[in-house]
Amino acid sequence: MIQMEIIPADSLSDMGVATMTDITAAAATESVAEMSVFDMCLQGGWLMIPLLLLSIVSIYILVERSIAIRRASREDATFMQRIRDYIHSGNLDSARNLCRSTDTPYARLIAKGISRIGRPMNDVLVAIENTGNLEVSRLEKGLPWLATTAAGAPMLGFLGTVIGMVKAFYDIASQGSSAGISTFADGIYTALVTTVAGLIVGVIALFAYNYLVARINKVMNQLEAKTMEFMDLLNEPA
Repeated sequence: MIQMEIIPADSLSDMGVATMTDITAAAATESVAEMSVFDMCLQGGWLMIPLLLLSIVSIYILVERSIAIRRASREDATFMQRIRDYIHSGNLDSARNLCRSTDTPYARLIAKGISRIGRPMNDVLVAIENTGNLEVSRLEKGLPWLATTAAGAPMLGFLGTVIGMVKAFYDIASQGSSAGISTFADGIYTALVTTVAGLIVGVIALFAYNYLVARINKVMNQLEAKTMEFMDLLNEPA
């Protein structure tokens, strides 16, 4: 005869609860796994819009300034030698034409110095330095935006954190003892997503700012070297 094992009702109840728990956990895991980055950004709320704009502006400034600085740092190895030959031969028009055709910051410095030849050396040096300051200011265009973004984006993220936590605790207080995880989940999403987004944008802007400043410093060193070389050229015997 076939013997049937009778399972207690309590055990069946426990098995049913365990099974339902496993199914719920699996469903939750699947829904989390299916959440995309775009969905997470939507959970961040309206603060994600200014953070997105700041990230776009930062990347644009990084790319645009990198191209401009690379053009400014181009160097013609024969430039100063030709300038020396033209000045020693008294052919200043050819020297000016060479500066215009080269179209780099140091060429514009030398062109300013050539236009002051015949005046006291101190006047020539001051004119070159003033031109150099203008050139560096042009290269630094957009850097204040990067510095502001590096400091402001994390602050916006922290603001989203505060707003999200306030919303979460308000929802808990509103529903009282019936409050569950789903009650304040939206607030927690806002708090965490905006913080992460703000830090990411701030880090990008900070690295971009430091990178561009380092590149500009190299151009400044190049300008100083060309200035010294030109001043020495004026002091050379013809």
